Amino acid sequence: MGGILGRVKTILVIDDERNIVDLLRLYLEKEGWAVVAAGDGEQGLELHRRHDPDLVILDLMLPKVDGFEVCRELRRRGDTPILMLTARDDDVDVIVGLELGADDYVAKPFNPRALVARVKAILRRTEVTAKGGRPVEVGTLRIDPRRREAAVGDRILELRAREFDLLMALARDAGAVLTRDSLLEHVWGTDFPGETRTVDVHVAEVRRKLGADGPVIDTVRGLGYRLVPPGREPVRAPGTAAPGTAAPGTAAPAALPAATNPPDAGAGPSR
Repeated sequence: MGGILGRVKTILVIDDERNIVDLLRLYLEKEGWAVVAAGDGEQGLELHRRHDPDLVILDLMLPKVDGFEVCRELRRRGDTPILMLTARDDDVDVIVGLELGADDYVAKPFNPRALVARVKAILRRTEVTAKGGRPVEVGTLRIDPRRREAAVGDRILELRAREFDLLMALARDAGAVLTRDSLLEHVWGTDFPGETRTVDVHVAEVRRKLGADGPVIDTVRGLGYRLVPPGREPVRAPGTAAPGTAAPGTAAPAALPAATNPPDAGAGPSR
């Protein structure tokens, strides 16, 4: 890997649990990456300044300076990718961390191979950013993959790296339903089971940032998500029909006989 990339990637691990640090060091170094570790937030910020790592694995529950404050400070310094470690699968902690600037999260206890797959996906994404591609437009939304910028009208969207990739995947296939598994595989770079909930968390954040003036992200129950192009109707659940049509496999209702006399003038319009 080092020969391909031209230099060894450096991963900074900030966690106060020695067994977690040792486990991560074992698996990360096996991939050919250099690992530096800190046991508290204060030391983590100092090592970040000293080593300028390619990625930070950050525990949220840290002594001295907690993980949320470390994340906030790292974002003030630049755009180093951040993978959060959470002690529990808590939506509040995850959403706050993502809003502060983290790119992704893994809940403890975790599969170290799944975590390594997340790290690879994040590093791969940062390496190919310069390759870019043609801008994509869906209604008022415009995405420039080369610049990694997205805007709704004149409003620039403040998207984290993973949110940008998720929105780009939906926009490239606007109107098509993308399953959670396919989004996990193509955006996160992993197909490990039981991780699809992270897709839901990121979709919720992207929806919020698109706002009322941006295109709608539909939830297709039991399937996944789709970005609705202008002029399209929302997706209907399987077995249901649009107003005025019969559901699949059912006969259309018989037409009512025409009325011999018009209704009384006092009758209002049907609602």
